[in-house]
Amino acid sequence: MRYRKIPDETIKRLPLYVRHLQLLMDDGRSRICSNEFAEGLCVNPAQVRRDLSFFGNFGKPGVGYDVKKVLRQLRNILKLKNVNKTALVGVGDLGSALLGYPGFLQLNFEIVAAFDNDPKKIGVTKNNVVIENVSKLNLIKQKKVRIAIIAVPPEAAQQITERLVEVGIVGILNFAPCYLTVPKKVKVINIDIAMDIARLPYYLPR
Repeated sequence: MRYRKIPDETIKRLPLYVRHLQLLMDDGRSRICSNEFAEGLCVNPAQVRRDLSFFGNFGKPGVGYDVKKVLRQLRNILKLKNVNKTALVGVGDLGSALLGYPGFLQLNFEIVAAFDNDPKKIGVTKNNVVIENVSKLNLIKQKKVRIAIIAVPPEAAQQITERLVEVGIVGILNFAPCYLTVPKKVKVINIDIAMDIARLPYYLPR
């Protein structure tokens, strides 16, 4: 199913809803009202209702949401129903941490290929993934991977990106502190930890 243009901020919140609903279901909850749901996420109930309204009717006034049903629907919307095979390029300190991060599997992402240019790392197995030479990025196509995580120095990021696009990657999570130029068909999400932490002092008491 394809939806009309949805605000990016709404899409950013949907995975939070999925995680919260999963916790509720694990706790044995079957139904929840929008006010209680929003309170658990520290957001406005109207915001939750507005976000969900982009995709249809999820609940009934006075009845609330069916936790299992809404969770299933949101997973379908985010295409999290099936495992999303993912490749990692750059297995330094950050890349190694990402390779072992359990949160990916909780949302049906599995890193099935990892690449680096350090001879000491090539051939090493980490978290059941063999680190390959970055020259073998064509393995991505063989493994039918469409999503990649980039954790390389900024001077290498654009070249790596172009090679990833060549082998069929259409979604990139970029940890390199730089912006990437990609074709329109490719979606890039940039995560710059330094830029995010640089905002914190502004909010601190003087």
